[in-house]
Amino acid sequence: MTDARVAAILKRGVSEVITEEGLLRLLDSGKPLTLKQGFDPSAPDIHLGHVVGLRKLRQLQELGHRVTLIVGDWTARIGDPSGQSVTRPMLTPAEIEINSRTYTEQFFKVVDSQKTELRWQSEWYSQFRLDDVIRLTSRFTIAQILAREDFSNRYGSGNPISLTELFYPLLQGYDSVAIEADVEFGGMDQKFNCLLGRELQQSSGQPPQQVFLVPLLIGTDGHQKMGKSLGNDIGIAEPPREMYGKVMSIPDPLIIDYFDWVTDVPEEEVSEFREQLRTRSVNPMNLKKRLAYEIVGQFHGREAAEHAQEHFAQVFQRRETPEETHMVEARVDLRGVGRMVARGEVTGRVQADIIALLVETGLAKSRSEANRLLAQGAIEVDGAKVSGNPVTLADGSIIKIGKRRFVKIVDIAGRKRETPGS
Repeated sequence: MTDARVAAILKRGVSEVITEEGLLRLLDSGKPLTLKQGFDPSAPDIHLGHVVGLRKLRQLQELGHRVTLIVGDWTARIGDPSGQSVTRPMLTPAEIEINSRTYTEQFFKVVDSQKTELRWQSEWYSQFRLDDVIRLTSRFTIAQILAREDFSNRYGSGNPISLTELFYPLLQGYDSVAIEADVEFGGMDQKFNCLLGRELQQSSGQPPQQVFLVPLLIGTDGHQKMGKSLGNDIGIAEPPREMYGKVMSIPDPLIIDYFDWVTDVPEEEVSEFREQLRTRSVNPMNLKKRLAYEIVGQFHGREAAEHAQEHFAQVFQRRETPEETHMVEARVDLRGVGRMVARGEVTGRVQADIIALLVETGLAKSRSEANRLLAQGAIEVDGAKVSGNPVTLADGSIIKIGKRRFVKIVDIAGRKRETPGS
């Protein structure tokens, strides 16, 4: 490997490697490595947050190493408590089976299926007996498990922690023993679990795995890590137009992270984009259009990316309507359906009750119908699917209902304030 190739793999889109020296020795050994990453099928789709680590696996596959993806059909029944303040509900085997089918299809949109082994935890855990469980738990103390930050915080604040949750890091760690992993990949929130896997391997007489940690991609809300349950995700199997629109909705401060972690845009260009944003010499909208094009092209092809880009420009920039669609204007006083957000008098944006807005403007016959549309994911605002209420609106915002109904918001109060002499 060239120094540049090593730097690209170990530096871009990487938070920490434990240990980098150990990993370099393994890479230089010439031995095909077993690269492990586990996924709990707690939701039916993979999103861009998962892609950060999967792209690293693909890069190492191209160097001749083999990926083992663990489908966590047992740990999914517990639900990874990382970052959770309360106990998660346990999934049923039927729910896990449905989600797993989708996961296994979507894995191979990123990693090479010919160089990937898919393993299910049930291969080894279905054979576990009580004495196996006792032997596993005897290797660690309660104090060691409670050292994990999320457990420690919950214990300190008096929030309950179930015994099954305490098993989660043990089960994930034992996966590394079961497949004799050389390197485990995970997000920064998996650091404790991955390091515990190293300890279990050593106590089992195996060489300790190296740990490759990637950063947590912030979702479209700009605040929390991307997650299906939070409604701030960008799924890799979503239609091109929807994917494009969601990327366009990310806050400007996330642009460089997305370029850096989930695209193949050369580092030199990304550095140039970073400098342009710092000096405000570029319109962030233009960079987001390039970003959305790159991401859609990665999963759907360049032709689909071009069509999605043209559709976005037509509907959301030129305010034109595609054929066979219906666009109307909703003339409302945004202050009457919401409250001004911070600095709202400057930005003209409000947090609006989308249910009340749809009913008051006649776009929905009743609140129950509006709630049904929301629950079905049939409402979009400025290209991003609405998953909760309230939503952020501004004068000129476009609300999409279903496939062919577009509503342009006209803030009559805001425009009146801007009219001289009014």
